[in-house]
Amino acid sequence: MKRPSLKKLRTLIGGKGLYIGAAACIIAAGGAGAAAYNRAVKEIDHGLSYTAPKISDSSGVGIFADEKKDNVPKEILKPETSEESSRPDSEGDKKAAETVPVAHPNVMPVNGEIIEPFSFGELVRSETLGVWKTHDGVDIKADKNTPVKAMNRGEVTKIWDDPLWGSCATIDHGNGLVGYYYNLSHSLTVEEGDTVEAGQVIGMVGDTAQIEVSLPSHLHFGLKRNGKWIDPVGFIDPFFTK
Repeated sequence: MKRPSLKKLRTLIGGKGLYIGAAACIIAAGGAGAAAYNRAVKEIDHGLSYTAPKISDSSGVGIFADEKKDNVPKEILKPETSEESSRPDSEGDKKAAETVPVAHPNVMPVNGEIIEPFSFGELVRSETLGVWKTHDGVDIKADKNTPVKAMNRGEVTKIWDDPLWGSCATIDHGNGLVGYYYNLSHSLTVEEGDTVEAGQVIGMVGDTAQIEVSLPSHLHFGLKRNGKWIDPVGFIDPFFTK
């Protein structure tokens, strides 16, 4: 087989050179496009894997945890206040003040010498009966017809005549406290169901208690807390016993 002459080879290469050059350009362009595509994919992956810094609950709304609070405007960290809530004479303050319970001081029903103290469950000898028994109240010396006052605010729950304790009244003073007022006169100034205030007169000292008739004129005053007898004098503020 004869080899092509140099002239024919040149002609052959020259005719196909255009196709080869075009093919080379296409391959180059394709390579550049592939590189650009790969870079774009990498950037997208990087963007998807990026995690925004967390917001710290203690640093204020919209403040990143890695930012310093010193750079935060004071308006952001300052708690919101309304103009009405800052007024001392607002309707809300007035309503709150009305719902606050008013404390009333305890007072002794009568002022006088304690001639028979509370026995704290111990047996003591009764001068009238001549027997040993507990004394579940205090006997406060006072002249007959001396006004008897309510120890504190409360409701008159019962008024009755007892064969031993005479004319009696009980007042529910709230919080589990019930006052027992014995040896009253028959002329009481209150009725069952009445609401009385601290120091309000409920009746007069009498001589109706046959169980203590040997003692000088006095008021027998007992006090129960949650159903148990307690010392009335120890419960009442000493300032108000004078």
